[in-house]
Amino acid sequence: MEKSNSKALIISALILAIGLSVIGLAIQAGIVHFKDSERVVSVKGLSEMEVKADRVIWPLMYKEVGQEIQVVYSNIESSNKKIVEFLTSNGIPAEQISISPAKVIDMEAEQYNSSPVKYRYNVTQVIIVASDKVDLVRQLMARQSDLLRQGIAIGANDYQYNTSFQFTKLNEIKPEMIQKATQNARQAAEKFATDSQSTLGKIKYANQGQFSITDRDENTPYLKTVRVVTTVEYYLKD
Repeated sequence: MEKSNSKALIISALILAIGLSVIGLAIQAGIVHFKDSERVVSVKGLSEMEVKADRVIWPLMYKEVGQEIQVVYSNIESSNKKIVEFLTSNGIPAEQISISPAKVIDMEAEQYNSSPVKYRYNVTQVIIVASDKVDLVRQLMARQSDLLRQGIAIGANDYQYNTSFQFTKLNEIKPEMIQKATQNARQAAEKFATDSQSTLGKIKYANQGQFSITDRDENTPYLKTVRVVTTVEYYLKD
């Protein structure tokens, strides 16, 4: 009876030992797999493209001063007509031209102005060209002296009325730029893997990044630099 019990205990102990060994191997394999899965490399891929603006907002601002408001407004109407004629006769469609309401300042009504004024009324008028004819607008901007000969001085140093060049076709170049940025990121990851005597695995995480559009330089605002940086994490294997 005792011999039978002893044999049963031995068998139970062997089964338990084998079970523990199997569990231990499974745990070890799981730990190794976990460690392998957490070996990653994070890289960034850059893509840049130079493009030309395809839309321009050109504000033509000028001022008119005088003592009689009726005379001032009459002069403004005459100047507006000359500017619109200058634009349309040189190829700018009328629907791309808009005339903003005139901004009138009564100098005698200014409470902080205690000194005598030469002209009572100071009126600012803005005519805005919003066009996709970027090259044509640039040519006309260089010909503002034609308006000066007609007595119209277009202001050029007022930060409120700066010409704006825009690029509106970002969606058309996005796929190509993302592909290039991703390729650059993979090249960097492969170099890292080679240097660390590893091989590159699948992508763990990827972030497209934000696109930015900036002037190429201060002197050519109609040329833009489009830029995107992608972030990609790859698994590494031995």
